[in-house]
Amino acid sequence: MTKIGVLALQGAIREHIHQIESLGCKAVTVKTVDDLNDLDGLILPGGESTTMRKLLDRYDLLGPIQALAQQGVPMFGTCAGLILLAKRITGYETPHLGLMDVEVERNSFGRQVDSFEVELSIPSIGDDIPAVFIRAPHIVSIGDHVEILATYEDRIVLARDGQFLGCSFHPELTEDVRVLQYFIDMVNEFTKTSKAKTNSI
Repeated sequence: MTKIGVLALQGAIREHIHQIESLGCKAVTVKTVDDLNDLDGLILPGGESTTMRKLLDRYDLLGPIQALAQQGVPMFGTCAGLILLAKRITGYETPHLGLMDVEVERNSFGRQVDSFEVELSIPSIGDDIPAVFIRAPHIVSIGDHVEILATYEDRIVLARDGQFLGCSFHPELTEDVRVLQYFIDMVNEFTKTSKAKTNSI
């Protein structure tokens, strides 16, 4: 069974777990380094990125997550999770995990009271996909190999950089699982490739 970890330091953890299990995968809450063992994929949920970074440092998770990424394990960052993944953050000198070749701007859609929901058309995934924006960042610029998957008001809100998927919004706060299914398809492809390499050794 595909095993998806959810970084469980802050944010909509239960909602992610519910969606993962609804798609027939095993969900694992990640609070310690040991929880990262044998994961096929990792989700970095929303929350407050500065607080999440402090907790990553406190529990010594930053380096182990970066090491997991070096192994090719797919990772999906939503909202604050996107900020954690990004290599560049507007107005800040250093990133957090620094894995995904994008620059993000924090809170670019306004404050908590400015939260809203829209429907997006995402060619790689489907039409009429509900997207909940809460103090959302957006992707300002991308590296050469990054694929833009969705925009809203001319801002990039969903992109893929190889094994990394990052979005500005919260797909887990809706009943629509198509964005998560896209990520799980990425994970399954990675798992299949990894097994093929192992069998060829």
